[in-house]
Amino acid sequence: MGARGELFTTQVFLDNRSYFFNVKENRTGDVFLQVVESKSRDGEDFDRHQIAVFADDLQKFLQGMDKTLSFIEKDRKARAKAAREKKAAKEAKYGKGGDKKVYYVKDGKNVPEEKRDDGIKRTGRVIHIVSKRTGEGKAESETVIERDESIAAKDESNAEKF
Repeated sequence: MGARGELFTTQVFLDNRSYFFNVKENRTGDVFLQVVESKSRDGEDFDRHQIAVFADDLQKFLQGMDKTLSFIEKDRKARAKAAREKKAAKEAKYGKGGDKKVYYVKDGKNVPEEKRDDGIKRTGRVIHIVSKRTGEGKAESETVIERDESIAAKDESNAEKF
């Protein structure tokens, strides 16, 4: 028998947690499983939580654990299926090719996405570029580059105010 009645120990290390599975024997000779979670707190102290399951109750404990794990697996599969269906519906509605971005220019031309070094910072918001103004106060050319139609609808009325 090892230190403090330990018969067997195994460890699982994760990012900021460690799990210890200890098989121990108490003073009266009862064998039990001790599961200990040790979690790092701010890199200094450790939070430590433990449960003990005696050998007589271990089969019921494992049955409960199996039910729990099967529920988690079914739930994970259901969520993955729902995500696939949502993605397929989105692709059916908007078409595949969400990787390609198209800039819509106010005069009706579509400009395909390409990396341009024109000094304009593109952050995903509507970008207004107004060239030199003529003597009458009208712009020679006004370009509005839009990435999101919902933002474009709001800002189109604001663009006419310029």
